[in-house]
Formats: sequence, C-alpha cells, structure tokens
Amino acid sequence: MRPRCAVGAAVLLLLPTYLASQLPASVEEGAAAAEQIAVATVTAAVEQPARVLQGTIGRRTNLGAMLRDTLRPSGVHRLVEASRPVYDLARVSVGHPFGVTFGPDGLLAAFTYGIDELRTLRVTRKGEDYQAEVLTREYEVKVASVRGEITSSLFGAVGAAGEEDQLALDLADIFMWDVDFNTELQKGDSFRVAVEKMSLDGKLSRYGRILSAELVRGERVIQAVRFEGKNGPGYYMPDGRPMRKAFLRSPLRFTRISSGFTHARLHPILNVMRPHLGVDFAAPIGTPVRASADGVVIQAGVDGGYGKVVRLRHPNGYTTLYGHLSRINAKAGQHLTQSTVLGLVGMTGLATGPHLDYRMTRDGVFVNPLKIQSPPAEPIAADEENAFQAARDQQLALLGPAPAGPAMADAGHAPARSAARTLSGASP
Repeated sequence: MRPRCAVGAAVLLLLPTYLASQLPASVEEGAAAAEQIAVATVTAAVEQPARVLQGTIGRRTNLGAMLRDTLRPSGVHRLVEASRPVYDLARVSVGHPFGVTFGPDGLLAAFTYGIDELRTLRVTRKGEDYQAEVLTREYEVKVASVRGEITSSLFGAVGAAGEEDQLALDLADIFMWDVDFNTELQKGDSFRVAVEKMSLDGKLSRYGRILSAELVRGERVIQAVRFEGKNGPGYYMPDGRPMRKAFLRSPLRFTRISSGFTHARLHPILNVMRPHLGVDFAAPIGTPVRASADGVVIQAGVDGGYGKVVRLRHPNGYTTLYGHLSRINAKAGQHLTQSTVLGLVGMTGLATGPHLDYRMTRDGVFVNPLKIQSPPAEPIAADEENAFQAARDQQLALLGPAPAGPAMADAGHAPARSAARTLSGASP
C-alpha cells in the first residue's frame, strides 16, 4: 500500500492540471479554490493518527517473538543494534513494560522498554537511523515517623499504621538479635520508626533507610540508630554498642515454636519419653533457614532421624544444628556468614509435619538456644564517639514525641548518656 505522504505529494503535483480544467470566471476565485484544495489535501496527508502498542514481556519469550506481529526480523535487528551501546535488549525481563509507536507513514517512530522503575530505554527514529538513550528519574525522598501498637503481630501493627509489610521485615532485621518475633511480642507492645519513604509520581514505591527505631516490650525499651562509620553502615544502641550480636534469636524470621527445649518429651512418632534438646519452629515447607551466626559447615547431608541436616561450627566452642530440611544450600567446609540461607524448611527424617529442629551445643553440651547470651560486641570506636552522638541525637529526634507511659517517661527525662544506658537493649 502506498504511504499516505506519497499520495499527498502526487495530488499536489497534479494540482495545476486540475485547476486548469476547472478554470473559474475570475483570478480571485481561482486562487481561493486552489487554496481550499491544497489545504484539504495536506490535511488528509498528515492527520493519519499514530499507532501505539503497549504490553509486558511474557515468560519464555524474547523481543523478536514479542514484536513479530508489528516488526519484521530486520527491523527488530536494527532496533537491538541501535540500543546495544546503552542497553542490551537481549536482557529483557519478564513482566517489564514496553511500547512501540508507529508514525503516520506506518514506520517505527519510537520504542520504549522499562529497565526498572527508575530507568527507561527509549529508541527514536531520526531519518533513516535509530537513536537510543536511557532516561533516568529520581525518587522523591521524605523522612516519615511511623508508630504502631501490637495487637496480634508486628505485621498487623504495621498494616494498621497504613504501611506495607516490607517495613515490618526491615524492623525485624534490625531487632532480630534482641527479640524473637516468634515468641516474645505481646499485645500492648509498640514500635516507633523514622524511615525514608521513596515515592514516584506521588505514590510510595519503596522504603529507604531506617534512620532510627524503637521497640517497647513491656517495661523494656530497645532503641536503634543508624550510623555510617569507618566500618560501614550499621545499627547501634544509644550507648554505642552494635545491635548485631554473635547469634540471632531465631534462624527463621516469622514462625511459631511448636516444641521447646526439654529433657523429657513424648516423641510424636516413636511414642517414648526422650529428651528434646532443641527448639522446633513450625513453618511451611520451603521457608528459608538462616545461619544463626558466622561459622564453618561441618556437616551437610542426611543424618538419621534429623533427615537432611546442616551443622555449623562457631567460635568459642559453639555448634548449631538445623534439621528436617527439605533442601540444603551449603557444603561441608564452606564458611557461612550470619543470616546466610543454608537450607529450606522441610519434614525429612522423623517428622510429623514441616518444621525446623534447631539445636545448639557449647563444648559438646546441648544448651537452650533461646536462653543463650551472645558474646558482647565491640562498641563505637573512641575516635567516632562524637560523630556517633551527634547522629544519635538527631535521628532519635526524628521518632517524634514519645507516648505517655512509665518506660517512655523515664527515658524522656533522662540525660542522653544515662538514658542510653537505660534504653540500650541489654538483656533483662
């Protein structure tokens, strides 16, 4: 089919002949008629609307397959080659948006691909060539103070405050060395947090840094502030001690304890009384299991009633065991850092349902992992003390005024350094 612009050009070339055959009575009438015909012809040529196609990248496909109904293979090849200096279109991802715009002439005018929420690849036609560029935009960042009270769970309290689940996960990651979120939160506990909210087009896109946070558990108040020192960013108690400790309170993020540490328990399968020298965490199959501390894998395989198991050796004579796994993500001899996912919850071995059997020994003797006192961590270095105190005071102020209550009132009227001792988060 001949392009619309070509048809318009042909009509304009034939215009003198047409006017001669339609010669009017006067020159003025002839000029007016010619002007009307020319305007009508050009309008018909340029008012053809552009065609825009939009979609998302599907599974098990590529750009050529996605565009085969709109572009020839040679056109897709030109598009990919033009984009290659700024972005490789062979790396398109499932679910990412794309758009194709065709001009009035039916040829490709522009192509866009959403690389991520901040970057968009745009390819435009310039004459016979394509020009590619990556357009970048920035988040609008605001610090917000959020507070909530526990009625059933941290997730429920965060949701009731109008926030997303991710904020609950981020809070749990800060306090995970001091609080077992599976067992220790009670109705009436509360939290406050100063967090960066990152928005695009006026809508929350994601959370940024948590600058300070507070968790109230009964009479105990735990505060954390973010400080970026010479050892990198981290969270610290107000007295300068790191929140990070040698052992996590739990190797799972959010579950429940189905069986505790005891020297006499009726085994659910063997139906005999025997010690249960560990803690069972009930969780769905596939739940990630984290290394509770830095350590070396000394066993990764099948071990009798434990089923698939991983054992780690830690400093100071400690070992930990993770049993009944459905999958093992570690190898013997491997060094794991704290919070590394070493496997997935399962029900291998002697298990009546999916759960993690978590055990700990010290110098070969089983100990209750829920009662272990982690070795103290190194505090802020002396040469960073002043910088830390300034950051601490500024960021705790972002939490806003403390609600009325015995624990909060004591904290609010204490000098900064002595208040830090009261609110440091030391184990009760």
